[in-house]
Amino acid sequence: MKKKIVNLIITTIAVVVAAYLIPGISVDSFMTAIIVAIALAILNALIKPILTILTIPITILSLGLFLLVINAAMVSLAGWMVSGFVVDGFWSALFFSIIVSIVGFFFKEKE
Repeated sequence: MKKKIVNLIITTIAVVVAAYLIPGISVDSFMTAIIVAIALAILNALIKPILTILTIPITILSLGLFLLVINAAMVSLAGWMVSGFVVDGFWSALFFSIIVSIVGFFFKEKE
């Protein structure tokens, strides 16, 4: 349980940092960033695996780069779901997902 809370806080900080760095992404408050982190966790747990399985052929043909598009879609969907989190287009969502993934890779506790 402690690891999940630590990972949620790290993702929240990554959301705030990415929103600060990327034009086209805005987060109203730290509480909104926490909600975005929770929404991304839920979307990545429930919807992303289904999309990944359905898009295996195009993912193989693109040598895995299509997974970046799926990540951007998850960020855009979170932007649609969470009020106070604005995503202005595909490229902003793509760069946002890359930054959050990199921060998560380096700082999250492994399960």
